[in-house]
Amino acid sequence: MSILLISDLHLEQERPDITRAFLHFLETRAIHAQALYILGDFFEVWIGDDAISPFQRSIAQALRQLSDRGTRIYLMHGNRDFLIGKTFCQEAGCTLLRDPSLVELGGENVLLMHGDSLCTQDEAYMRLRRWLRNPLSLFILRNLPLATRHTLARKLRNQSREQTRMKASDIVDVTLTEVPRIMAAHGVRTLIHGHTHRPAVHPLQVAGQPARRIVLGDWDSQGWALQVDGQNWQLAPFSLH
Repeated sequence: MSILLISDLHLEQERPDITRAFLHFLETRAIHAQALYILGDFFEVWIGDDAISPFQRSIAQALRQLSDRGTRIYLMHGNRDFLIGKTFCQEAGCTLLRDPSLVELGGENVLLMHGDSLCTQDEAYMRLRRWLRNPLSLFILRNLPLATRHTLARKLRNQSREQTRMKASDIVDVTLTEVPRIMAAHGVRTLIHGHTHRPAVHPLQVAGQPARRIVLGDWDSQGWALQVDGQNWQLAPFSLH
């Protein structure tokens, strides 16, 4: 049975085409898979499990149906949905993964990440990330009034879009020296991540050995998935229609 990896769907009610494509993906491909890994930014925004909308609950129910039929589902936080918690995962029948996580795919140990922590040249974002992921900050965020969380989420999204447009492309991409460093620290030759919306397979050297970095694509004009069948690995796009 195959293993599927996806990321950066940015699901929201305002993009029904992506939602339809994802539900179709579950019913036609993921249902035949041994496992489905979702490596962050599954939702465009998530302000807390206590604020789940009917749309988000319908996605949880679709995942639960897939889980109940035997596909294991693993979910990793992204920079858009890092407030997803245990309540959603229990409802969706999925397991929350740490970032980074080591897993076995195709007979080898592989490092999975969302990818934003690799963008170390973007110093302003890294400072914000450290603050947002601090346990005390997370506690404060989860206990803010819902209206305040909605306002803060909109502000952060708008700031992120504006700053991304203004920054050089190499600043918002991963830092090339950080990639082999973290791969060597975890003793792997394959790293899989999303976040940058630049799908590709990059060969590189880690500790003098051949290695590879596989970047998952975002779902916008088309969808992307990495399918692993034993030694056969295929990163490919597909139509959202």
